[in-house]
Amino acid sequence: MLLFGRATPTDEMLTFQADRLVALAADLERVRRGAPPEAMADEEAPILDRWILAQRIVPSLAGLSTGHPKLGGANRLIGTSDLWLLSEDRTWARTLSRWYRLGRPAEQSGLDS
Repeated sequence: MLLFGRATPTDEMLTFQADRLVALAADLERVRRGAPPEAMADEEAPILDRWILAQRIVPSLAGLSTGHPKLGGANRLIGTSDLWLLSEDRTWARTLSRWYRLGRPAEQSGLDS
């Protein structure tokens, strides 16, 4: 997640994240069209041995949603997709899926510490 507003994030940080997402989107499109991984990965792709599927915690938001395009209703409790951007004044958030206007926080989230 990147904070944005007056001073942050830097152009370098935004460019890095944007480039990563553009590359992922391009690979998703190639997979959709039937391209094999060998055609997309470079020859130096690392080997991951003795691997397992894992889950990790990523920043996201939860709260009472009103006006969500897919999760209808008013004051419906939802959890968002991965949080990518949060305005310094905590009035806007961009998740992987969409922008959210932020109302009142439920409690101090520790983002300022």
